Amino acid sequence: MTQLHVSGEGHPAPATRTGSAPARPRVLDAYCCQGGAGMGWHLAGFDVTGVDKDPQPRYPFTFIQGDAIEYIRAHGHEYDLIAGSPPCQYYTLCQRIQGREHPALIAPTRQAMQATGRPWIIENVPEAAPELRDPLTLCGASFGLHTYRHRLFEASFPLPVQPHPEHLHPTVKMGRPLSPGDWYHAVGHFSNVPYVRRDMGVRWMSRDGISECIPPVYSEFIGRAFLARTELEVAA
Repeated sequence: MTQLHVSGEGHPAPATRTGSAPARPRVLDAYCCQGGAGMGWHLAGFDVTGVDKDPQPRYPFTFIQGDAIEYIRAHGHEYDLIAGSPPCQYYTLCQRIQGREHPALIAPTRQAMQATGRPWIIENVPEAAPELRDPLTLCGASFGLHTYRHRLFEASFPLPVQPHPEHLHPTVKMGRPLSPGDWYHAVGHFSNVPYVRRDMGVRWMSRDGISECIPPVYSEFIGRAFLARTELEVAA
């Protein structure tokens, strides 16, 4: 595996702790892509390491290129929390319609995480619900975003509950121009990338990265609750 230390556009790499300052709890951000979840873990108080099979030059934290499941098996026990977002293409309707084949990775990822004995959490799209066990659904409207972007989370620990508001806002149809304040689906070749970057809190990402990402506020919400519950020490 090749280890790369990179800093994403607009976000410096996390500061190195020196002297007697306590270390931040460590989270492994598996299948990290461009770091949407990773940024949320960072904001919650974690030291973040991402792993992905593809190069991720925009990833804003310590990055390791390699197979996520292999890395979890070999090094997952070294982290205070293991988080993973297995690629969702296997579960999405559009990929099935097009006849494309993708591996189902939720079960083997869960198995690798469980074997470490460390707390873990898996995220995926609503279409993957049958593969997830009693998942929590988070919605962008719950956090003040202008997108609903439902994401499901299964964890080895109790997850915090977040009220899910009624969907009252119409979203701009795919291919139509987006203006600030519009509600949107940030998938495919959506327009007004700068607006979506600001709204979702992912200013360093490309359009493709945004199309797949977890809004950082989701993992920040879960991460803060996890740290409060487990009383892991976080440096000020």
